[in-house]
Amino acid sequence: MGKENENLSVFDLKKMSELMVKYVDKQLCLADAFAMNRVETELPEPAVFFDFLEAFQKFALNPETVFNLTLKTMKDYSKASSDVVVDFFDLEKRKERTMTNRRFRSPEWNRNPFFQLMRDFYLINYKNIKEAVASLEDIDPDKKKRVAFYTKQFLEAVSPANFLATNPEIIQHTFDRKGENLLKGFENFLDDLSCEDGTLDIKISDDSAFKPGKNIALTKGSVVYQNDLLQLIQYSPLTQSVFEVPVLITPPFINKYYILDINEESSLIKWLIEQGYTVFVISWVNPSEKHSEKRYEDYILEGQVEVLDVIEQITKSKKVSGIGYCTGGTLLATTAAYLEAINKQKFASLTYMATLIDFSKPGELGNFLDESQVEKTIEDMEEVGYLDGRILGQTFNMLNPSDLVWSYAVRYYLKGKGPIPFDILYWNSDATNLPKKMYAFYLKSMYGENRLKKPGGITIEGVPIDLSKVKVPSYFLSTENDHIVLWEAAFKGALLFPGKVRFVLGGSGHVVGVINPPFKRKYGYRAAELDFDSPEEFLEKTQKKKGSWWVDWYEWNSEFSGKLVPKRIPGKGKFKEIEKAPGTYALIRAEDIVKGTGIQIQS
Repeated sequence: MGKENENLSVFDLKKMSELMVKYVDKQLCLADAFAMNRVETELPEPAVFFDFLEAFQKFALNPETVFNLTLKTMKDYSKASSDVVVDFFDLEKRKERTMTNRRFRSPEWNRNPFFQLMRDFYLINYKNIKEAVASLEDIDPDKKKRVAFYTKQFLEAVSPANFLATNPEIIQHTFDRKGENLLKGFENFLDDLSCEDGTLDIKISDDSAFKPGKNIALTKGSVVYQNDLLQLIQYSPLTQSVFEVPVLITPPFINKYYILDINEESSLIKWLIEQGYTVFVISWVNPSEKHSEKRYEDYILEGQVEVLDVIEQITKSKKVSGIGYCTGGTLLATTAAYLEAINKQKFASLTYMATLIDFSKPGELGNFLDESQVEKTIEDMEEVGYLDGRILGQTFNMLNPSDLVWSYAVRYYLKGKGPIPFDILYWNSDATNLPKKMYAFYLKSMYGENRLKKPGGITIEGVPIDLSKVKVPSYFLSTENDHIVLWEAAFKGALLFPGKVRFVLGGSGHVVGVINPPFKRKYGYRAAELDFDSPEEFLEKTQKKKGSWWVDWYEWNSEFSGKLVPKRIPGKGKFKEIEKAPGTYALIRAEDIVKGTGIQIQS
């Protein structure tokens, strides 16, 4: 804390009065928001409400299950109570008892029998209720998944670790700080409460700690082309000779590209350049209302095909190695199928990082995609012309509520601490909006109807596309703990391609498993040519290797990289440097667009 807070205590009446004034001001502005109908006053009735109603009916009609659950819970309570008594008289045994759950690792939870018992009872309820939901029979699988997901949300929310009176660590912290943390936490809460729409935006990072081009996204390059949707960055070479076939990286359209250049040590972009590749990266615009009519087709034609033509003119290479990350990989697959359909294939190889192509297994994201919620999302977009990317970010955070929601709420509002200056968390909070028309199509056609996998299911400029016609060699990377793109779902997408396919399963999750430079020697991976019919067979017949998948990819892609040619300097040919990387598009934040202060750029 700063010097001005060193002597602060709960009896600091001046500070308390200042906070009360701030609180009243916040209440007044929220009242104005209600009056202007900016705050939602009518609760929608998503399918999950009826799902829970059906689940309760199933339990009511099966009293034996309820009785067995109650009996098991009582036995677990009895054992937990005995453990508390034993631990109270046996200090060594108490010290041996450790928690794998990080919320309860603090020693304060074991020092007091009351808090130990409360913690243990909570964990018993958590486990048994989840098992009860899992045991539900004669209920639609999708409904069951939604009930399980929202039950988990409730159980995470009511954890004793989330409340002052039931968290001994916070109680001790409050005594140590003389209540300063509670005043500061209340101030943090008021700062995070939006007067625009009444939402609470828990800040998970220090937005003032980083800026692309200053202390992140530092690899040298130039913006050599731009249109309404993107800026194309060509990076400066680090070797005298480069591979003839350049690399084009298509990042997710829901995030900024610079996660692939987050810092010098972990930059995939810089590493590729060091290996001798000419690297181009798309930096998507952060859409505003003027982009509302942009279609999924436009992201293919303007965001991919147009860019490929520019790269060919710059490098004189008729082929490109395409790399797509997450939704960028979905765009890449669509583009490859379109180019195949018009007999103008430009890809020498295709790499899909944590990408869904077959959407039949959307994982926990599917819990937000029932028909009523999709229609509500589309209706909300009609008013402003785009989806606020921060809403999507909050959705992703809900997939891991303990780590990405409640841990930060406890940190900011109970401990009174400030945001964490961490580059990946900064990137995670730097959301990208989505145009209304494009995202509505994506929700319905991909997640709703799974049309991309169907021959002719999607058309681009009236041309039906078919993934089964794409014979370009493909490399699929998934990660074991990815909660956004399940690796089993990515595996199903890999099976759609008839050409040479290599499937790789790395460690960790959706971001860290991808951003895994060789020097760290972490996580490891499994890799093999795709001669397997199922994920289970892949696991059974492959061995885990040490190190990073980056090296495996380099060895695989070398076959498709062409000969060595003199290095290419950005801006030397027809396409001059517009500005230095990372470019202006990467600097536009979602909150700037909402406030109407976004940077306007002419193509």
